[in-house]
Amino acid sequence: MTDDDRGAAVRTYYRAIDDGAYDDLASLLAADFVHRRPDRTLEGRDRFVRFMRDERPNPDTVHSVDAVYADADADSGERAARGRLFDAGGEELFAFVDVFRFDDADRLVELRTFTR
Repeated sequence: MTDDDRGAAVRTYYRAIDDGAYDDLASLLAADFVHRRPDRTLEGRDRFVRFMRDERPNPDTVHSVDAVYADADADSGERAARGRLFDAGGEELFAFVDVFRFDDADRLVELRTFTR
């Protein structure tokens, strides 16, 4: 996977969540995927997808990705995304920075979310 492909995978991640395309979301994630966020840690692809599909406090949101960054060390397998989350009415809920880590098979293995 090239740097551009990894950036595209990051953008596809947000689109899949916003569109409710949970099979597409699952296809991006390694089985042992972990999401670390300020309020909780979700471990495992199935657990994460179940949370996004069934348990999110506000599932009617849209991610606006302002930029996706590649690490200067292209072999690190990390990408960062800076953006904002909006509710269905267009009100900004919060800004975020997400740091994605890819495995050797180019699946997402870890996501760390930082919010303001």
